[in-house]
Amino acid sequence: MSNDIEELTALNRDYVNSVQNSDVKRFDEILAADFYCSNPDKSLVDRAAFLKQTAVPVTIRNLTAHDVKIRVLGDFAIIHAATSYTTADDQPAHGRYTDCWARQNGRWLAVSAHVSR
Repeated sequence: MSNDIEELTALNRDYVNSVQNSDVKRFDEILAADFYCSNPDKSLVDRAAFLKQTAVPVTIRNLTAHDVKIRVLGDFAIIHAATSYTTADDQPAHGRYTDCWARQNGRWLAVSAHVSR
């Protein structure tokens, strides 16, 4: 399980960095085909819509995950974390996210995300 924790820790870091840097290529590699995301505006988007929204550069800066908790439940894992970032008008802000991962064909892939601010 320690290898799973290490791998999921790296994937979580990649996920957060991909949000900050609009890295559609990396998301394309780590999202499952049936991925869905609940956005802070309460919309639910599928993989294609998520990749499209990710391609638009974000206006926030300094996105950092804190208090990361990774729970591995066999071939399924849940990552809970808090975030801090700076808004476009230089205000500090905070949020939370929960990402669900599934091991598919020997690889961990994100299957679901829920983001709140």
